[in-house]
Amino acid sequence: MNGERQAPAAAGEHPGRGSDFLQLAVGDLPGGGKAEWLAGRLRQAIADGRLAVGSRLPPTRVLAADLRVSRGVITEAYRRLAEDGHLEGRRRGGTVVVAAPSVPRGAAGGGVAGGGATPFSGTPGADVFDALRSAPAVVDLTPGRPDLATFPRTAWLRAERAVLAELSAEHLGYGDPRGAPALRRAVADWLARMRGVRVAPDEVLIVAGTAQALTLLHQVLRADGIDAVAVEDPGSLGGRQHLANGGLGTPPVPVDEEGVRVDALRATGARAVLLTPAHQFPTGVVTSGERRRELLGWAREGGLILEDDYDAEHRYDRAPVPALRALLADRVCYMGSVSKLLAPALRIGWLVAPARHRAALIDAKRFDDLGNAVLPQLVLARLMESGGLERQLRLLRRRHRDRRDAMIAALAEHLPGGTVHGAAAGLHLTVTYTADVPDTEVAAAALARGVKCQPLSWHRQLPGPPGLVLGYAATAPGAIAEGVALLGRGLRELA
Repeated sequence: MNGERQAPAAAGEHPGRGSDFLQLAVGDLPGGGKAEWLAGRLRQAIADGRLAVGSRLPPTRVLAADLRVSRGVITEAYRRLAEDGHLEGRRRGGTVVVAAPSVPRGAAGGGVAGGGATPFSGTPGADVFDALRSAPAVVDLTPGRPDLATFPRTAWLRAERAVLAELSAEHLGYGDPRGAPALRRAVADWLARMRGVRVAPDEVLIVAGTAQALTLLHQVLRADGIDAVAVEDPGSLGGRQHLANGGLGTPPVPVDEEGVRVDALRATGARAVLLTPAHQFPTGVVTSGERRRELLGWAREGGLILEDDYDAEHRYDRAPVPALRALLADRVCYMGSVSKLLAPALRIGWLVAPARHRAALIDAKRFDDLGNAVLPQLVLARLMESGGLERQLRLLRRRHRDRRDAMIAALAEHLPGGTVHGAAAGLHLTVTYTADVPDTEVAAAALARGVKCQPLSWHRQLPGPPGLVLGYAATAPGAIAEGVALLGRGLRELA
C-alpha cells in the first residue's frame, strides 16, 4: 500500500525500534504492499508454532503505532488471515488465532518433518492424502478444499435450534437407513431445481459422502457381475483408490477437450464407468453435447454410468449443464454431497440409483451403519428448505470467482509458459507446463517452500504432460499470489 499515512510512534518509544511482537522491525517494512508483507509474517508464525491456537494478537492501533504505519495496514493484514480461517475477532477478547496448519515447531518451509521423504516420493499409496494433509505448509493450494471459514454457523445454529425445539423423542432412536424423510424430500427438491434431476424422495439414499456411495456400490456391482469400472484419465486418484479397495479394476479412458472418449471406453470392455461430466476432475472439461449422446448410446447398450457431480454448482463463466442422470435415469447412478458447499466434516451426501439397484444399495447401507446420524440430516433439511443453502452458494460463487481470478493472474505472472485448464467452474485450476521436470519434483519443491498442491501425474494412469492441480477456494487472494510465486520460483530453479 504505497502512500499510507504514517501513524505516530507510541509515547515514550524510540521511532526505530519496531514491535516486540514477533520481533517485527520497522526497517524490514517494504516500500509497498505492507499489509501483504505483514499477513505473510503472521501466516508464517502461525505455521511454525510461534503463534499457537488461542494466541491473542496486538490491538491494531498498538501494532500500527509500533510499526509506524496506518492502522488500516494492520486491519487489512488481520482481515486476510481471518478470511483464511486462521484468525477470529472476538470484540473485547481481541483478535485470536483459531486455526493453524499441522506444523511441528521449526518444520515450516522445510519439507515433511521426520525425514527427507515427501508425499510425492514413489507411487501414491492409500494414505497419501492423509500424509499431504498433515504435511507442514504456509499456503495450502490442495484441490477439493472448500472455504471452511465461510461455513454458515449462524444459519446452522438457527436451524439446529428450530429442529431441536420441534424434535419428538422418537426421532432420537434409530432412523430409516435410507435417510431422514425430511432430508430426502429436500434433496429431491434441490436436485430438481439446481441440477435438472427429477426424482421422488424415495429414490434418494442418504450416504456419508461420495466415498461411502462408491463403497456401497462395490458389492452391488460385483453381485451384478461387474468386476471393473472404467475411469477418466486423467481422473480422480481418490475415486480410483476407492474402487480398487473394493476389488474392482480401473481401466483408464482418455479425456480430451470434449470429455471422456467413448471409443476408448468401448475398447476397455468395462460395463461401468465413473465420470465427472459437469466439471471433469482435474481438467475442468465439460462433456460436450455430442459426447453426451455417445455416452448415453453406450449406456443404452448395457453400460452403467456412475456420475460424480462433485462441484457442479460452483460455476462462474458458463451456463449450467444438466446432470446425465436427468437424461437417462435407468442407466445412471448419481452421486452428490454438501462437502464442497458446506463442509466435508458433515459427511452427508446422496446416491440416486436405477431402480434395479436400489434395494441392494439400501441393504448395503443398512448393514454398513444403520444410516447417517439423524440430527445433522434434519438440520441440513431445514437449511435447504429455508433457502439458506442457496444463499451460501451465492456467497461462495462471489468469493470463489475473486480467488480464481487472483490465481489466474498469479499464474500468468509467475508461470508464464503454463496452460491453465478448467477456469470456468469448480474449486481448482489445473496448469500444465512445457519444462522437462516431473510434476512430483515440482510439488515436492513447493512443499519444501511451504506450499501444498497436487501433481497432475497422481491422477493419471496413462502418459501425459506434467502439471499441477491447484485449489483456490480456501485461500485468500494474497496468499494465493504468494503461493503461486513460490511455485514458479521452484519450477524455474528445477528447470
